[in-house]
Amino acid sequence: MSLPLVAPVFPAGKEPLPPGMTEEDRANLLQAKKYQGYMTAAMESCLAKTTIAGVGGFAIGGFFSMMSTSFAYEDPLLRQNLGTTQKTVEIFKDMGRGMWRSGKGFAKVGALFAGIECVIESYRARNDMVNPVAAGFVAGGILARNSGPTGVLGGGLAFAAFSAAIDLFLRREPADDD
Repeated sequence: MSLPLVAPVFPAGKEPLPPGMTEEDRANLLQAKKYQGYMTAAMESCLAKTTIAGVGGFAIGGFFSMMSTSFAYEDPLLRQNLGTTQKTVEIFKDMGRGMWRSGKGFAKVGALFAGIECVIESYRARNDMVNPVAAGFVAGGILARNSGPTGVLGGGLAFAAFSAAIDLFLRREPADDD
């Protein structure tokens, strides 16, 4: 018996299929939805966010170092007695060392900040401006830990201010072009 103006109720996974779909399509859709849930859970984990920030920081740091090395002033008297091939090898070795050093630094900062921010966001269960500012303060303090209490406070405040500025820029409302 069908009641008028009442939506039909079906058990989960047994809803009527749209025209042209088969039960095999339903199974494939359910499996895709299950894997999508796994990927979403993995991407929301603090470990994944920290890893992605570290790898991205390493890549950006290496790229910045490569660009700055390409603009660096090369003293021609420094490698005067080397052939062209040897000079090129030395320049590329120096560039690689700089890229590695800069990439490690950017990776450390990115992973540290992203990990702390994710933990704070998970604990607070909110996504607002407090998270990046607090994470910036803690990360800045950790990065400045060898410079004494005043340096830790200054580093924390500077990193918190930088984090707030970046987050305010990213969260701004887009301009209406109407």
